[in-house]
Amino acid sequence: MEQFVAIDGAVSAIATVIESRPVLVAIGLVIIAGGAAAAYRWLRTTPGERFSELVADREAAVVLMHPNPDPDAMAAAMGVAALGEQVDTEMTIQYPGQIRHQENRAFRTVLELDIDAVDHVTELAAEDVILVDHNEPRGFDGCDGILPLAVVDHHPGDGSGEQFTDVRTDYGAASSIVAEYFSDIDAVPVPAGEHASETNASRVVPSFTATGLLYGILADTQHLTVGAAAADFDAAAYLQPGVDEDKLDRIANPEVDAEVLEIKARAIAGRQTQGSFAVSDVGTVTNADAIPQAADELIRLEGITAVVVIGERERTIHLSGRSRDDRVHMGRALEQATTDAPTASAGGHARMGGGQIAPQTEVTDGGETDQEPAMNRDRLIEEIFASLSGDV
Repeated sequence: MEQFVAIDGAVSAIATVIESRPVLVAIGLVIIAGGAAAAYRWLRTTPGERFSELVADREAAVVLMHPNPDPDAMAAAMGVAALGEQVDTEMTIQYPGQIRHQENRAFRTVLELDIDAVDHVTELAAEDVILVDHNEPRGFDGCDGILPLAVVDHHPGDGSGEQFTDVRTDYGAASSIVAEYFSDIDAVPVPAGEHASETNASRVVPSFTATGLLYGILADTQHLTVGAAAADFDAAAYLQPGVDEDKLDRIANPEVDAEVLEIKARAIAGRQTQGSFAVSDVGTVTNADAIPQAADELIRLEGITAVVVIGERERTIHLSGRSRDDRVHMGRALEQATTDAPTASAGGHARMGGGQIAPQTEVTDGGETDQEPAMNRDRLIEEIFASLSGDV
């Protein structure tokens, strides 16, 4: 009985407010209705439409890749830049680190990719930053202070964009996500040798961009054989009409650097094995991009189901792992193996992972600074084997 009295009292109070302040009530109802309508429109729009609208509201933006960008990162960046340029936004692609892998250099050269290196946050070309193929800025001075406008990625992580976050860890490549953005806005791939005007479309995927995005998908999924989702196949099929096969072949078959071949040989000859797991320390290298290429070779050996290759460049230890073993999630294995190294950064997917261990800076009694390895490589190998075996 008391509950009914309370409800009756509340209803009476609401009625009194409506009678005494009808204008305020009407305004409140309009606000609620407007919010509901906005939410409905937001739910009805696709990620590609929302992303294009966000970029269109900016005069300029930076598309920022991860350190030492690979084809998927470069392809996703050129795709985002092409989207921005079609809505009259000035886009600049930037990256920390180097581009040394022959495949990556060929990608940049063949597709005439206009990108700029960045060593400090003050060198960013615009205030608004869009991260592609990673979700937390890293690799240059001042990067910790960046609050990205948007994030487009397929790697696990805690990073997010201030106004837009699209992280799809079930996708094999970030390029597939960007290809979907083009599809969402009904963009038409432009066939190689044709002009965009011949498509009679208001939005297009330039042939250079379609070629890059397809190669980004192929590179990150080992030609759609490892870690590829249905969405990656769909994206590849969508892009195909705009692909320049000659350029695709030139990127896929560049000249191989002699050091890369030497490091591959070192990795095979110097491998340590425990059961079906292999770890190889290739020592000091001048080209860190040779390390993942060596891992690609090592995983092809008969009887080997998971591999990690270690190398050191300028006192920084680089790791690259590959797995075709359902017992081994390579990203988590590398993260676990480097837990005790305070300067380590490692992770990745089930089939593919990587990481770096930067040197530690120590101050001597005389006040001088010195850089020492943050983790002994012999101990690191032991930790990797333990992590691969689940003995942690």
